Amino acid sequence: MPRQCDICQSARAIIRRPKTGQRICKECFFHVFETEVHHTIVDGRLFSPGDRVGIGASGGKDSTVLAYVMKTLNDRYAYGLELFLLSVDEGIAGYRDDSLETVKRNKEQYGLPLMIVSYEELYGWSMDAIVEAVGRKNNCTFCGVFRRQALDRGALMLDLDHIVTGHNADDVAETILMNLLRGDIPRLGRCTEITTAGDGYIGRSKPFKYAYEKEIVMYAYLKRLDYFSTECTYSPNAYRGYARQFLKDLESVRPSTIIDIIHSGEAIKVSEEVQVQRPSSCERCGYISSNPICKACVLLEGLERGIPKLGISRSARHVDASAADTSAAQTLEIPHRQAVEPVHFERLRERALELRQQRENGVSGPCAAPCDDSCHGTTCVCAIDDDCAGGCH
Repeated sequence: MPRQCDICQSARAIIRRPKTGQRICKECFFHVFETEVHHTIVDGRLFSPGDRVGIGASGGKDSTVLAYVMKTLNDRYAYGLELFLLSVDEGIAGYRDDSLETVKRNKEQYGLPLMIVSYEELYGWSMDAIVEAVGRKNNCTFCGVFRRQALDRGALMLDLDHIVTGHNADDVAETILMNLLRGDIPRLGRCTEITTAGDGYIGRSKPFKYAYEKEIVMYAYLKRLDYFSTECTYSPNAYRGYARQFLKDLESVRPSTIIDIIHSGEAIKVSEEVQVQRPSSCERCGYISSNPICKACVLLEGLERGIPKLGISRSARHVDASAADTSAAQTLEIPHRQAVEPVHFERLRERALELRQQRENGVSGPCAAPCDDSCHGTTCVCAIDDDCAGGCH
C-alpha cells in the first residue's frame, strides 16, 4: 500500500529525504526544497536589495536548478536582485560546447542575460590544448585555477556584486574530506564558509550548501528542467573523484553522513598557531593572491615556456626558474606558444566602476561605454535589449 506524505498526510509519498528520513510527496518536496534554500540565503545574509548577482551556469543539473530556484525565490520573496547567467567556456570539444547550448536555452527559458567568458580568448589556451601539453594527471589543477579567475573576470565585466555557484552539500563534504586527507589546515578552516571573497571585491556564495545532490537531481527531474548530464571528458582521473566515491560508500551505510561531515567541518576551529598567508594582489595581473605571483600567472608562464609542471611542482615564489628549466622544456618537446596576457584586474575594476556610474546617471542601452580590449574573451548573449552586459559582444 502506498505510503502517505509525512507532511500533508494526503498525497502519495514519492521520495525519502536522506538527511531527514521524511517520506514526502512531489508538491511538499518542492516546497521544503525551495524553503530550505530560502532560509540558507536569509540566514546567511547572502544578498542585499538591488544587488547584481551572477549565477555560475555550466548547463549541468546543479547550476540549472540554481538558476531556476534563484529566479523563483527572487520573484516570490522580492529579494530585489538583478540576475545574470555567467558561463565559462573552457574549450573542451564534445563537452563544453554542447553544455553551453543548454545554457543558451536556459537563458531563453528563464529570461536572464547571459555572458560567456572563454579560456582561449582570456588566456590563449583551451583545456584541450592544455591537456595535450600536460597530460591527464594534473589538468584539473589548471582548469580549477583558470575557471575561478575567469568567473571573477566575467563578474567585473558585468559589474556584479555577487556570484552564486551550484556547489551542493556533497561537494562541500568532499572538499572537507580532501583538505583533511591532504593536511591542508588553512583551507580546512575556511572551506565550510558559505560566502567567500572572490577577487577580494566580489562575494561568492553557495545557496545549495545544505542541499543534497540526490535532491537536486530529483528536483530537476520532477520539474522537467533542461540540463546537460554528461561528465567532463577529463574528470575521471581527478583526485576529487576518489573522495566522492568514498563519500558515497559512507552514505550508503549512513544516509546522514554528508550533512554530518559538513556540521563537523563547521565545528572545527583552526588554531591561531596555524600560519595563514594574508592575501594581497598579484604583481602581474592584480588578482587576489597569497604569493607575489598568483597561481594562474605561474601556470600560464609554465605553459608559455613549455614547462607545464612549473606551477604544479613549484611554488609561485620560485617562478624565476633557472636556465635548466628551459632545457627541460626542450627535453619535454612541448610546442612553444605565446599565451595571451590577461587584462589587469585593476583595469577591469575601473571599467566596472565606470559602468556603475553610468547606470546611476541613467545611461543605458547597448554599449553605454565604448568597448575596448578590457572586454576581450567574452560573448554576450543578452535577453534584454537595453542591457548589453557591460558593452561586451
